[in-house]
Amino acid sequence: MHTNNYIYMKKHSIKTHKIRIGDISIAYHLKESVVSNSPVILFLHGFPFNKNMWRPQLEALDDNITGIAVDIRGHGLSTAGHGFFSIDCFAKDLLAFIKKLNIEKAILCGISMGGYIALRAQELFPEYISGLILCDTHSKADNNLMKVKRFDSIQALLLHGRRPFAMGFVQNVFGQKTLRESSSAIDLIKSSIRRNNLNNICSTLLALASRTDTTDTLQHIDVPTLLIRGAEDKITAKADMQEMEKKIKNAVYIEINEAGHLPNLEATDEFNKLVQNFIQENITTD
Repeated sequence: MHTNNYIYMKKHSIKTHKIRIGDISIAYHLKESVVSNSPVILFLHGFPFNKNMWRPQLEALDDNITGIAVDIRGHGLSTAGHGFFSIDCFAKDLLAFIKKLNIEKAILCGISMGGYIALRAQELFPEYISGLILCDTHSKADNNLMKVKRFDSIQALLLHGRRPFAMGFVQNVFGQKTLRESSSAIDLIKSSIRRNNLNNICSTLLALASRTDTTDTLQHIDVPTLLIRGAEDKITAKADMQEMEKKIKNAVYIEINEAGHLPNLEATDEFNKLVQNFIQENITTD
């Protein structure tokens, strides 16, 4: 059964639903198209955020596109289930979600961790994917140094809680202009972290540290792919995204100036135009 909560926007009505899949309940925002057989875009948030980071994108979508933003297992209003997280588990949750909603094909738009999930999904069930928008993400597994950093973050979270973690995280994910001028984006991210369960944050850090490398699968991607990176991103290296551009046959790489790791919140208008143009130019329906 759906539980609905209506959020009214300037152009669109965005509904919030919750459905049961396997051992969890998944919460999601839905902006339905006004026409049948429309393209569907599924937005996958980063760590440790939730579906609300995609509201500016849902609001901006044309009325002939269906947009869905999901809370990944253990994030936002989605439950944690058995509590053992992995990128593989998140991707399989996504497949169950797609089947539950009877979606034939979807564009996956994932940022950071959401991009890792999208790449694993492309590896597991490419027949359900019509396009990829990969933002500030890459295909590589963590090296030993990065694994240790994640383990250190877990220890710091357990010792000091979420507040200092959130403060440091904000400084790391945003570009300088955002830090100076965009208190709303900063407050959204701080709020997302504060509302996240401590155990779920730590479990997700372990999932990120243990994820598989999907680089070898890039050559098999045959759907249109847009790669977006904030030019001031301190987390995702430009070289890693350019490597994906070279290995994916139909990839286009674009940088957004004056944005860091979350360009959808930092340069919203430019990001939305890129998404809209990608759908219009590459995705057709029968």
